[in-house]
Amino acid sequence: MVPPPLSVHRRLPRSVLSRRAARLERFRVRFPDGAATTVHVASYARDAFCPRVVALPEPLPLVRWCRQEAVGHALVGGFFQRPEYLPLGELWLGGRAGEFVPFLEPWGAGRSCLHVAGGNVGIAPRNEFPAKPPGDLLQAGPLLVRDGVAVVAGPDPEGFSAGAVQFDSDITDGRYPRAAIGLTDDRMLAVAVDGRNRQDAGMTLPELAELLVALGAGAGLNLDGGGSASLVHDGRLRNRPREQHGLDLLEGRAVATAIAFQPRS
Repeated sequence: MVPPPLSVHRRLPRSVLSRRAARLERFRVRFPDGAATTVHVASYARDAFCPRVVALPEPLPLVRWCRQEAVGHALVGGFFQRPEYLPLGELWLGGRAGEFVPFLEPWGAGRSCLHVAGGNVGIAPRNEFPAKPPGDLLQAGPLLVRDGVAVVAGPDPEGFSAGAVQFDSDITDGRYPRAAIGLTDDRMLAVAVDGRNRQDAGMTLPELAELLVALGAGAGLNLDGGGSASLVHDGRLRNRPREQHGLDLLEGRAVATAIAFQPRS
């Protein structure tokens, strides 16, 4: 059992909580067992930016899609199934259901989502949102933080281990490159964690949850990770995506969905 990163909160630079509308920070987190990893955090003021869920028209690395669409700020979205690159988990865009592969039962109704409607942003289990939600909804998971408390507990949060057949691997088992979105009272946090080499161990889901709490998140959602974990800030890929055996992916893996952070008009 990997011990929790008790020293995480002592290593966060104060500038992470900067009042600037958009800010990027990179820092190292060291764990009690001697491992360490690199964390990238882009934070966006909620009164200046609004997220938008995007289904890419074709599989592309996130940074390449951002260049094509002149999108400056984006984070990888939910999971997908290959070779078709169909989104895995429920997807709604502008109040209309998108094409997706549902999670295996009985897990689909409980796995958590990002919901954006009318400028409001929420993170919660799927069954807490309307059956036909207005705006955008992206189902991913597991839920990492709720009411400011890390809620990932036990060996199988939201059935991800039990339903691992739909994934490349069991995402609950061990340290991996990770991506997550977090919400504070006034900011959105786009987080990417490097992994899969000697310098960067990655994080477990409980460690990722504790990181979000340390950053001040009241709610947090795990997104697609591994080689898909991608964070674009000011048009540049900021983290270091790697394949399973540590091979660097210069642009990251092609993905199916994304969360774009757009300036409010």
